[in-house]
Amino acid sequence: MFTFLIVIIALIGLLLTLIVLLQSGKGGGLAGIASGGATQQILGARTAPDVLEKATWVLGGLFIVLCILTNFFIGGPEAGEQIFDTSDLPSATQPATAPPAQDAVPITPAPTEENQ
Repeated sequence: MFTFLIVIIALIGLLLTLIVLLQSGKGGGLAGIASGGATQQILGARTAPDVLEKATWVLGGLFIVLCILTNFFIGGPEAGEQIFDTSDLPSATQPATAPPAQDAVPITPAPTEENQ
């Protein structure tokens, strides 16, 4: 199910990109390519931008809803497994044990002119 939703989201993203590029902005955009010919004849001069705007809102809403729904399907049945093996790590409730004092090496200060 997760893979299916990801494929649908990718297709919606591609369609959304194309529709946004077809819309006319302040500079005209790529809408002149589609609205200059067949789009005006089929949909009329004013309905083409309205249809593109509604398609943008619908596809944008679907994109967001599917992205949220996909979060519920992440991982599937193996979601409870851990990536790292934590069985040999000490737990947070156990205090760390210090090495025995007999193994410690004494630290002596470096000789200076005053110590010599």
